[in-house]
Amino acid sequence: MTQRRSHHGSKKADDEDDVPEWVDQVMSTVAGEVRRRRKELGWSAQDLADKCAEIGHPIPRNVIANMESGRRSNLPLVDVIVLAEALNTPPICLVYPVGYVEDVQRLPLQHPTTSMDALRRFTGEETDLGADDDMLRYFRAHHAAQERLRSAQLDEERARYDAATAPNTDRKAEALRAQARAAEAADEAKSRLHRIRAFIQEEGVTPPFLWPDVVSAIETPGSDPDTTEENDL
Repeated sequence: MTQRRSHHGSKKADDEDDVPEWVDQVMSTVAGEVRRRRKELGWSAQDLADKCAEIGHPIPRNVIANMESGRRSNLPLVDVIVLAEALNTPPICLVYPVGYVEDVQRLPLQHPTTSMDALRRFTGEETDLGADDDMLRYFRAHHAAQERLRSAQLDEERARYDAATAPNTDRKAEALRAQARAAEAADEAKSRLHRIRAFIQEEGVTPPFLWPDVVSAIETPGSDPDTTEENDL
């Protein structure tokens, strides 16, 4: 999905023509990806319409057909969200179908970039605005801390089992050392999770839900809730 600007006429006229053409390109990409994924599932347009209705936001068969053929003049965001859910794919992959469309024009009046770069910018993984969104950074750090805590807990359980079933003294000692390292990593992740949740609460925002398998760990007495510098997140 690339755009070639005419070499004739003024740059201003070219720029003015870019915007509607860019809008058409975005819609064409989404429509093409909806059609590709629908056919990949072996569905008719009516099958997809039925699935959208099951989700709770009906999109009639003729509307889907008109979208896929380019006859539909608009594509509401809510439709994209529901179509993506019906097709069992992230909505962003309809807009920037990595692997299926090589280059996209992320915004009008800009040079094309790769689908992956556009997707990373859209999701906030890559930004040139000068600063990340603080709350997004906190929530991502919260997710990463939960993952580290879960991993450390599993490592500790595995090492505890290895120590209990060790066939000799050397293997038992090795397992106990691994258990101690895992316990230390779990304590660090637990403390970090406390700090991140405290930062989020200080901003007047409710922290994310804790995963069921880390709830007991984060609520264990003795965790260090001390604050740390914001740039440590």
